[in-house]
Amino acid sequence: MKREPFERVVERHGPTVLRVCRAVVGPVAADDAWSETFLAALRAYPRLAPDSDVEAWLVTIAHRKAVDQIRLASRHPVPVPQIPAGSDPPDDAPDIDEIVLGHTIAQGREAELNGAEVVGAVPNADHLLDPWPAVLALPLRQRQAVAYHHVAGLPYAEVAAILGCSVPAARRAAADGIATLRNIFQPQKSALTLETP
Repeated sequence: MKREPFERVVERHGPTVLRVCRAVVGPVAADDAWSETFLAALRAYPRLAPDSDVEAWLVTIAHRKAVDQIRLASRHPVPVPQIPAGSDPPDDAPDIDEIVLGHTIAQGREAELNGAEVVGAVPNADHLLDPWPAVLALPLRQRQAVAYHHVAGLPYAEVAAILGCSVPAARRAAADGIATLRNIFQPQKSALTLETP
């Protein structure tokens, strides 16, 4: 059985791998993860068994490269604007829960946030139509399960193999992730009904 040229593999599976990378690491780091995926795949492609599922193989590589991108980002300091002297927060100031902040922004409820600095960090209302803040706010395992099953279309058995967990755990992680996204983008009907006098 003759293997198809690697260029065709990139053309056929490149968009799916990019969507997976975007769902796992976000749109900024996705290009790097995508490039690293196909560089690693190019080196390993001659050794791939002819009857292998190429898409699942590429998503597995993308998963590993995305985890590498997440690790790399966690090692770098995050730049912050210069804070004027005397503006240190009080010692009893609560920590900001970034996941709750991401969900709040994704739901368009910035007005509920305390502090103009946090609200001012949102440049415009375009984020209300952008799913990335909500997807990136998911816990990593849920984000990966959603990306691999719902974005790449892999069966749960392959998702479980990539994540190193059982099939029911992969199914549960994807279901929890989708449920969280539905709660963000489909407000409860009870909250939308008006009370009649």
